[in-house]
Amino acid sequence: MFGNIFKNKSNNILIILFLSLVILDQSTKSLVINNFNLYESIAFLPYINFTFVVNYGFAFGLLNNPSLNQILVSTVILLIIFYFVYLLLKTQDKISRLTLVLILAGAIGNFIDRIMRGFVIDFIDVYIINFHWPAFNIADGCITIGFMILMINILFLNKKL
Repeated sequence: MFGNIFKNKSNNILIILFLSLVILDQSTKSLVINNFNLYESIAFLPYINFTFVVNYGFAFGLLNNPSLNQILVSTVILLIIFYFVYLLLKTQDKISRLTLVLILAGAIGNFIDRIMRGFVIDFIDVYIINFHWPAFNIADGCITIGFMILMINILFLNKKL
């Protein structure tokens, strides 16, 4: 079954993209956890700081509570990952496959954190004046971009998974 996956050039590009995004996500998180103290912040660009925070919940701090049952949260995320792998293997549409790879790379990146550390490392702090968007990471960005492209593909281009 998996032997045919590597014979297709398009699949190879998606596999390289997937691995690159997971490695980039994990590398940036490693840099943050090894060089920042919790809640330490440095200005990076106008309107963007790097601020080390942890997230015990879902994307963008939703349900960010360390007392919640982490096994339940991890199980739900793992089921979502399996479902998206199933969709990726099923669909032939190139844009849908790209969006699923983005979403999966993000989900796996955050799942690795959850399993290895018990929390997800967030550090990208986007703000305007005193309004701060919840801190996020490369994996969250992949999930968000993938989901946005997927919704445009479904709603406006009438593509189905």
